[in-house]
Amino acid sequence: MSIHKPVLLKESLEGLNLKNGNIVVDATLGGGGHSVAILSKIFPDGKLVAIDADKEAIERFQFLISPPRVDERFPRVEAGNSEFLNKHQLQKSEIEKNIILASDNFANLKNILRELKIEKVDAIIADLGLSSDQIENAERGFSFQKDSELDMRMDQESQLTAKEVVNTYSKEDLEKILWEYGEEKYAGMIAEKIVEKRKVKALVTTFELVKAIDEIVPEKYKHQKIHQATRTFQALRIEVNGELDNLKEFISQAIELLKLKGRLVIISFHSLEDRIVKNIFRENARGCICPPASLREALRTGPPEKSEFLYGFKRRPKPTVKIITKKPVMPSEEEIRDNPRSRSAKLRIIERI
Repeated sequence: MSIHKPVLLKESLEGLNLKNGNIVVDATLGGGGHSVAILSKIFPDGKLVAIDADKEAIERFQFLISPPRVDERFPRVEAGNSEFLNKHQLQKSEIEKNIILASDNFANLKNILRELKIEKVDAIIADLGLSSDQIENAERGFSFQKDSELDMRMDQESQLTAKEVVNTYSKEDLEKILWEYGEEKYAGMIAEKIVEKRKVKALVTTFELVKAIDEIVPEKYKHQKIHQATRTFQALRIEVNGELDNLKEFISQAIELLKLKGRLVIISFHSLEDRIVKNIFRENARGCICPPASLREALRTGPPEKSEFLYGFKRRPKPTVKIITKKPVMPSEEEIRDNPRSRSAKLRIIERI
């Protein structure tokens, strides 16, 4: 149990543009690194809502700053770990008053804040990577480097597991998942090998799946920068947790819930996530493409569909955000040396207008 090394921490804090009294959402609490840094910026008068679908992440963070108490929908923190508080220069009264922990998926952000009677917030951050605790916990089945049951659920109460996907999905569906969610060029071969293996014996553990991959991919594929099982494990994790759909839902809600000049910071770790973040940010930053003045009256009286077709423009709503990062912010060479897991991170920021 630890507060893992938060990725792009300095850049995140600068991007959030925090000050005392802000209401901030950490939509992916994880190991708690970003949350702790945020607290030091917004206290004593600010409020932090920390969300995670993984109840273990909520419990770990509570243990660091308070006696464990997870029987409430949104457990209020009771500060008890003086060593932790002193280290981060936080006062007991500040902790108890101003932190709310929510065990839920960030795709439910609007409902979470509604229940808390919070209408708008000053800043939101989402770090889409796995926490060190999740990776190191062999029982969770996230890592191909540890032998454990194929699980990969963020929310341990959800039904679908990686073991079920691997052993019940058709070859065609497996291939589609590996190609679309893992961008795995050997998706067809791996899917075929999985189906072949499970006819003899169900694939139950992470090492059994890794062995199946090893047996079918070309030898040269095993000597590249990333492990040959990386893309398959990524694809299965995304499928099990519905990660891409949840991300889209979260971003649209986050933008709506930001105050004027409020900031949204998202850190992604693979191209699928970054593409979604980039495209949604761009869509919300685009303004109206207006017609020439001579056509405005025709638009008011004529069918918009016909006018748009004839004159080659589309009506768009006014922009809702301003893009702060024209290009994604990447970790420095120093950070990558200190924390190799940060090497694929990309940070993007928008501001509500």
